[in-house]
Amino acid sequence: MNFWDYTYQTILIIYVLMIIATVYTVLHERRDPVRAVTWIAVLVLIPVGGLIVFLFFGQNYRKQKIFSRKELKEVAIIERFSQNQISEIDEMPLREIADNKHIIKLLLNNSKSLLTLSNRVTILKNGEQTFQSIKDALLCAQRSIHLEYYIFENDEIGGQIVEILIEKARQGVAVRVIYDAVGSWSLTPLFIRRLRKCGVEIHCFMPVVFPWFTSKVNYRNHRKIIVIDSSVGFTGGLNIADRYIRGNKYGIWRDTHLKIEGESVKMLQATFVADWWFATKELIQISENKDYNKGDVSMQIVASGPDSDYSAIMQAYFSAINNAKHHIYISTPYFLPNEPILTALKVASLSGIDVRIMLPQRSDSKIVHWASRSYFSELLEAKIKIYLYQNGFNHSKILTIDGQFSSVGTANMDVRSFEDNFEISAMIYSKAVTRQLERDFLDDLRSCTHLNLTRWNARKQKDNLKESIARLFSPLL
Repeated sequence: MNFWDYTYQTILIIYVLMIIATVYTVLHERRDPVRAVTWIAVLVLIPVGGLIVFLFFGQNYRKQKIFSRKELKEVAIIERFSQNQISEIDEMPLREIADNKHIIKLLLNNSKSLLTLSNRVTILKNGEQTFQSIKDALLCAQRSIHLEYYIFENDEIGGQIVEILIEKARQGVAVRVIYDAVGSWSLTPLFIRRLRKCGVEIHCFMPVVFPWFTSKVNYRNHRKIIVIDSSVGFTGGLNIADRYIRGNKYGIWRDTHLKIEGESVKMLQATFVADWWFATKELIQISENKDYNKGDVSMQIVASGPDSDYSAIMQAYFSAINNAKHHIYISTPYFLPNEPILTALKVASLSGIDVRIMLPQRSDSKIVHWASRSYFSELLEAKIKIYLYQNGFNHSKILTIDGQFSSVGTANMDVRSFEDNFEISAMIYSKAVTRQLERDFLDDLRSCTHLNLTRWNARKQKDNLKESIARLFSPLL
């Protein structure tokens, strides 16, 4: 045996042992069976490439020490208050609380998300409304500005935000920014240095640094949070980039964001404080705003991610869908549900609930486009109504049920948002807010094509094949 034959056989043996060890790891972690089978198929059927993909995106670090935040005093305080609230929910006289107490108790248990009663919520329907409202609020800042974004680009709208942040920092306002290493990859060291030189504290969330990047690249901070003076907060689907105003190659960008005033701003602030500590190991001292009595909207701010014991947002959706009585409206840019959510939607529809799902006509990701459509046949067969948005790209992430419960946030209806990403969502128990969101949803239906089963079954066979192939990877997308 010559040197090259020996080397080849040695490498082959090492590779086979690595595959066996990796498959054992997948099985030992007791993952969702669908995801486990998908990963095993990728490892076995795609030589070398499958192992590389697994190292980047397949390792499960949920609940491990790199995500531990138990040292935070704020976390302990919230946990204590959440347990106190559980015993109080049944005694609350508000009808909107009574009708949704199953969701409220679930979120108090699975994510310690405190229920707040005195909030005012403003629904922002597009980029122009959202960024104008954000800029107006930033200009009024007196004490602190906290921003946390998945995508922050140094383009026109990003530049406008940056100039306000710099000016406020010069005025003595404490300005802190968290950006995601992957989503905001285009930010340059020069951009970061300029902000820091001008007094803005800016830090990257989970930097992707060789050779440790494989343990981190799969877990991204998809949250969009702004908190100003502990009194005004923003969250929703819009990142900071020009396309969220001007649209993309598919046309106008349709999205939904919330401006929140009241008690729930404390919960947005708590999430930012925890994420800032995680990114910097610095604990922020917050001057509390005493004037939280802003309105009568009840809500919970739910943070979910690989640092959570449970998939809190997914479980809230599951509970809400299972308890629906009349209708369920969903708007999401990507539809790659796990089996529990898919089954819950089909059972609801077959039980006589009016289930409507709105998706963009075209996705900004081809594989996600085809994978999403692989679910259409079984949805339509279960009498679920599917609407394809034609007037640009609809990026809204909204769930409304029975005119009394709604969710607006950063989470898509997919496994990545449910399991891997750091997400945040406002769970709202208000007929007024929910019915406004439902009116917006029904208005958007005018810009949609209603898909029926006959039309769908008539699609090209090659499209069916693309969907089937993409579906294989849906648990990983």
